[in-house]
Amino acid sequence: MARYGAFLKLITKLASSLFFASFLFACQRGDAPAPEAQGSPLASTSNRVDLHGQWKRWIDTPRLRDEALDKMAHLPRFGYGRRATPEEIADIDIDVMPDGTGLPEGGGSVARGKTLYTAQCVQCHGADGRGADYEALVGREPGDEFRFAETADHTITVGNYWPYATTLFDYIRRAMPQAVPGTLPPDDVYSLVAYVLYLNKILPEDATLDRQSLPAIAMPARDRFVYDDRTGGPEFR
Repeated sequence: MARYGAFLKLITKLASSLFFASFLFACQRGDAPAPEAQGSPLASTSNRVDLHGQWKRWIDTPRLRDEALDKMAHLPRFGYGRRATPEEIADIDIDVMPDGTGLPEGGGSVARGKTLYTAQCVQCHGADGRGADYEALVGREPGDEFRFAETADHTITVGNYWPYATTLFDYIRRAMPQAVPGTLPPDDVYSLVAYVLYLNKILPEDATLDRQSLPAIAMPARDRFVYDDRTGGPEFR
């Protein structure tokens, strides 16, 4: 019986290996029909604007974009999957740029944000935003000093490090609240952003935010960052 059981185990392993190998071979053969040619959604990003006139992504450069798409065209087809629909792409294409590109309509207040923060955020980030089970959101340095190059254990917060207030909107909309991320409507996100900025003494208590006023906020660390415009490899300015 022991030999018979061992023999069955060996046969089972061989069958599993053969099935997996045949599956990979079928995927790499590319039996599935090629998706219909459609205009690339990458081209629609060419109207993004940089606040300083320096922001130019490869995706906005026709030559580099065409080269990348040409390389993608030669990737092997695995015989499964389909092209994402414009609606599916739109659902995840929600990034917000420093100049406010991508911000939705709506608005919110510090007062409304306080109510939402108490209900959704206090258990992780603390009653005053200075951290609990998770990271601190609140904290300014005396004179808005920027000591991150001097000490590796300096606590990063929205008030002492983040250069753009729009990043806070983008992150909260995508990732919060932790249990059900991406469920907050724009008005609630604007309100939470307003309250976190108020806790960091960046906004007054009666402030409101919308897609026009949010990008105009000058964060304390705004001028502590520069664009990396090096070219040709490891060259330094």
